[in-house]
Amino acid sequence: MMTLRRTLLLAGASVALARPSLGQGRFPNRPVRFLIPWAPGGALDGFMRLQAEMFQREFGQPLIIENRPGARGTLAAIQLVTQTRPDGYTIAHHHLSVIRHPFLTRRPTWDPVNDFTYVMQQTGFVFGHVVHPASGWNTLADMWAEARRRPGELSYGTSGIATSNHLAQEELCEKEGVQMIHVPYRGTSENITAMLARQLDVIANSNAWMPNVEAGQLRLLAVWTRNRLRAFPDVPTLQDLGYGMVVTSPYGIAGPKGMDPEATEFLHQAFKKMQYSDPIQAYMQRNDMPDEYLGPADYTAFARERAAYEQRMVTRLNLSID
Repeated sequence: MMTLRRTLLLAGASVALARPSLGQGRFPNRPVRFLIPWAPGGALDGFMRLQAEMFQREFGQPLIIENRPGARGTLAAIQLVTQTRPDGYTIAHHHLSVIRHPFLTRRPTWDPVNDFTYVMQQTGFVFGHVVHPASGWNTLADMWAEARRRPGELSYGTSGIATSNHLAQEELCEKEGVQMIHVPYRGTSENITAMLARQLDVIANSNAWMPNVEAGQLRLLAVWTRNRLRAFPDVPTLQDLGYGMVVTSPYGIAGPKGMDPEATEFLHQAFKKMQYSDPIQAYMQRNDMPDEYLGPADYTAFARERAAYEQRMVTRLNLSID
C-alpha cells in the first residue's frame, strides 16, 4: 500500500503544472514571498531555501524567503492575518504554535482554522535533548539526576514560550519530578551559541544541532521522534526510554484566509512536486525529517482537530501569555 501511494505521488509530481490565470496574467507572474517565523539556519530553513531554488527554476519567479523570528514564532501568522492580500503571493511556514496561540490569550488575534488557507502539510521537526560534553552527562538519566541534585538550577533552551518543545519538556520535567529554568530563544541556532559558551545546560529544540553533535562539540542524549535517527542509531527515543511520547510538531504551508482556490491548488501541487523530488527526498533523509504530507482538505481537518486538542491542553496546564 505504501509503495502504491509513493508511486502515485511520484507520478503526479512528474506532470507539468497548469498555471492558473488569476486577474492580471498567469500565476505566478511576480515573486512569491515565503515567511519563516524563525531565525536563519537549521534544517527547516535549509529545507525551504532548497525549494526556493527549485521554484524559481520551475516557474521563472523567485520564492523569496523572509525570516521573521520573535513573538514565539507567530510574526508570520500576524502578517498573514493583518497585512496580506489573499492572492497567493505571500505564504508562510505554518506550525502548531500558531494553532495554539489564540488559546493562550484573552484577546486572540486570529481564529486558528478560519483565518488561514491551509495549503499543504510537509514534514515535522526532529527534537532532541542536547548537552555539552563537559557536562559529563552520557544519558538522559544522568541529566535528570543532576536536575534532582540541583533543583531549579539547570537551564534548558527552546525556541520560545508555549512552543511544542517547551510544553513537551515541561511534561517530561513533571514526569521526572524536577524543576528546570526555561530560557526561550528565537531559534535553535541561538541555543547552540549559548550552549557552546556554557551559558545553557540543555537544548530541548530542533535539530540544527546535528552538525555540532556529529563534530563532537555537543552530545545528543535522546530524540523525540517515533523511530531512532539514521544519523544517530545508538541514541534512544523518548519511547525507548519509557515516556510514551512522540513529539514532531508537524508543519506546512498556509496563506491568508480566502485565497483563490486555483492559486491554493497550484501552490499545493508545486510544493508537493518539489517535496517528492530526488533532491528534497535526499535532504529529508539526511536530516531525518519525517514525511507528514497532507493536502489542503486534510491539512485543514488536521488543524481543526489540533485546535481542539491545544485548547484542552492550554486549559489543563493553565498557560497564558497575557
